[in-house]
Amino acid sequence: MSMDQDRIDARRHAARLRARLVNAAPVAGTALVAIAATAFAGEAAPLVAPLGGAAVIAAALFWPQPSRSRTEIPAGVIDTGTGGSAPDAPTLAELADAVPEPIVLIDGAGIVVQVNRAASEAFGALPPGLMLRIRFRAPEMQGMIDALISRGEAPAIDYAERVPFERAYRVSAMRVGAGRRLFALVFRDQSEARRIDRMRADFIANASHELRTPLASISGFIETLRGPAKNDATARESFLGIMQRQTERMARLIDDLLSLSRLEMRTYVRPTTPVDLVAIVSQVAEALGQMARDAEIVFEISLPPGPVEVPGNRDELIQIFQNLIENAIKYGGEGGRVEISMEDRRASSENEVAVTIRDHGPGIAEEHIPRITERFYRVDVETSRATKGTGLGLAIVKHIVTRHDARLTIKSELGQGAAFTVHMPGTVH
Repeated sequence: MSMDQDRIDARRHAARLRARLVNAAPVAGTALVAIAATAFAGEAAPLVAPLGGAAVIAAALFWPQPSRSRTEIPAGVIDTGTGGSAPDAPTLAELADAVPEPIVLIDGAGIVVQVNRAASEAFGALPPGLMLRIRFRAPEMQGMIDALISRGEAPAIDYAERVPFERAYRVSAMRVGAGRRLFALVFRDQSEARRIDRMRADFIANASHELRTPLASISGFIETLRGPAKNDATARESFLGIMQRQTERMARLIDDLLSLSRLEMRTYVRPTTPVDLVAIVSQVAEALGQMARDAEIVFEISLPPGPVEVPGNRDELIQIFQNLIENAIKYGGEGGRVEISMEDRRASSENEVAVTIRDHGPGIAEEHIPRITERFYRVDVETSRATKGTGLGLAIVKHIVTRHDARLTIKSELGQGAAFTVHMPGTVH
């Protein structure tokens, strides 16, 4: 046993003795009266007084004690901030600060009594004595505070903060302690869950729309071929060609959706296998050479002479640079050239390898840049569909980059082309 534990045990024994003395007060009082009465008893007084004192101590030690619940926690085990706590025991304020959700304690008049650290970080200064309704002016919060003041209870509500950025909370209120007019308001942050719900709903709507269009086209051509164009060989060949392109588009869309699903399942599994980034970029550029020649695009490639190894998944990195170079050919082809360069910064403090794909086409307007990695987001819908785009290529790039603990930066100006740079970590973190 440590010295601190010995002190704790000594305090507990002293507390038990004090409790017994208090509980034996009736007997002790009687004994003291007896001692006082015999103090005047002539020659027997010197003997009676010690006997009376012994009776007091015996009563204190052996008087029956009231039963106590087995689950009762001895005083001093948890520090309530009033002193007499066990060494290293946390205070209630420290316990509240350890809770990641904002907690605000108010009294029966709606005045702030105490807040935890998470509440201060989320809502700014909420000093004791502040009327809570002054800080939270939304009608739903005002209604909750009014209900607590008038009825002592209130149902949970949804509350949203708009500045400095949008946050959504589920706020519940509960009474603190029995018979007290104190209430704890707990703010559960649901921003991420709601963002994911919106993204899922948008994804389903967009995917359904993207699949419905080619399906409707194919259905219409089949109906025409079975009717008016049944014996028209020229129309039949034209319609069959269009139907083939539409089915290919659906196949690409389904493949991209499956790729996204696989990536999302492994988002936080970091690849650690060393791969040669120079060999990967060279292989992709060679594979897309014919596509570039058909579009009258010239590749300008600047890569290090030797291998550049980074931790990664070879197939996924091929997918990144294939999507980026294809996009440069499709949407930046007006410039006539695409630059592919690599910069090895592993020896610097950045410890990264940067691969840049730059085109010299029409560029991307500034307002589109933050959103072009979203699923199905297109700067120009007609151009994207004409070039057989699914609207998922850059979303796949973003997911692969995230899985590799890398970064994607985009720089573009209208009329000046666009540059996409993948910043790969030089070593495994």
